[in-house]
Amino acid sequence: MRIVVTGCAGFIGSHLCDRLLAEGHQVLGIDSFEDYYARAIKQANLASALADPGFSLREADIVALSETPADGPNGADSLVAVLAGADVVYHLAAQAGVRASWGATFDIYTRNNVLATQRLLEACLAAEVPRVVYASSSSVYGDQEVYPLRETMRCLPRSPYGVTKLAAEHLCGLYHSNYGLDTVALRFFTVYGPRQRPDMGFHKFIRAYLENREIAVYGDGRQTRDFTFVSDIVDGLVRAPGAPGGSVMNLGGGNRVSQLDAINARGRGARAGPRLAMSGAAPGDVRDTWADVSRAAELLGYAPSVTLEEGLEREYQWVAANVGLLGPAQT
Repeated sequence: MRIVVTGCAGFIGSHLCDRLLAEGHQVLGIDSFEDYYARAIKQANLASALADPGFSLREADIVALSETPADGPNGADSLVAVLAGADVVYHLAAQAGVRASWGATFDIYTRNNVLATQRLLEACLAAEVPRVVYASSSSVYGDQEVYPLRETMRCLPRSPYGVTKLAAEHLCGLYHSNYGLDTVALRFFTVYGPRQRPDMGFHKFIRAYLENREIAVYGDGRQTRDFTFVSDIVDGLVRAPGAPGGSVMNLGGGNRVSQLDAINARGRGARAGPRLAMSGAAPGDVRDTWADVSRAAELLGYAPSVTLEEGLEREYQWVAANVGLLGPAQT
C-alpha cells in the first residue's frame, strides 16, 4: 500500500514508518520539523527510514501546503496532490505538551492541532483517501470519577492541549458523519520507549539517573498513569485501518502505576534510591489515567505485550547510547 504519515520524524511517527516499511509498504512522510525540540534528534529518528528505498520525505507544514490551490500553477505541491493515491493517511503531526499549551503559545496549538487537522481532512476528501487514522490522546478525558476510562465517557479535558486534541477528534467524526470519510481516532495513553521526546517524564527521569541529579516530581508522586510502550502503540496503529469508520478507541499499555512506583521500578532502566525534588502539581495534569482497551481488543485484536520493566530497560539503553545527540537535559 501507499501510506502517508504526518509527523513522521517524531517519537511515534518514526517508529510507525519503520514498521510500515518493514512490512513492505511505500511510505511518504510529512514533517515540518517544528522547533519544539532539536531538529538533530528528529533527523536521527528517521535514519532507518531514509535508508529504505520505499520511503520518501516531504518537509512541509500541513497548513501551508493546504493553502496551495490544487488547480493552480503550483498544484503539484498542494496538499491534495501530496495525498493523491494514498491508501491510508496516519495523522500524527501535532503540537505536543500539556504544560506548554497555556498562555501565549495557545495559538500554536490551535493552528497545529485543530486547523491543520481540518485542512488535512478537507484534502483527504478531495484526494479520495479511503481511510484516515488520527492520533488522539488520553488528555481528552481529564479527571473522571470512575476508572478504567471508557470511550463512552464524557470528555472533560483539563488543559488547552487536551481541548485541541478533542476538537480535532470531533472534526474527524464530523467528516465521517457528514461526508462519509472513513476516520479512526486512537486515544494514546502515556507512550514511552526509545526516541521519546526530551520533555517527557521517563526521558527526564533517565537523564537524571545517568547524571546523578535529583528527579523533579510534580504533585505528591502518587498520581497514576497507564504507561504504553511505543511498539504496542504502533501495533495498534497498523491494525487501525481495519476498524469501522468513525471509531474511537483507547490504546493503553496495561502498566498502570504511580509516578513514584515507576521511578523506583527495579532494573537497570530505573535504579533504586533516586533523589527526588518534590514540587506542586502542574496546571493541566490529571490525577490518574487507566485505559479500558476492550474496544480496541474487540475491533483490532489489540493486546499490549511489553511490561514496564522491559520497556524502561529499552528506553534506558537508548538514552544512555544517545546522550551526545540529545544535548542538555530538560528539567
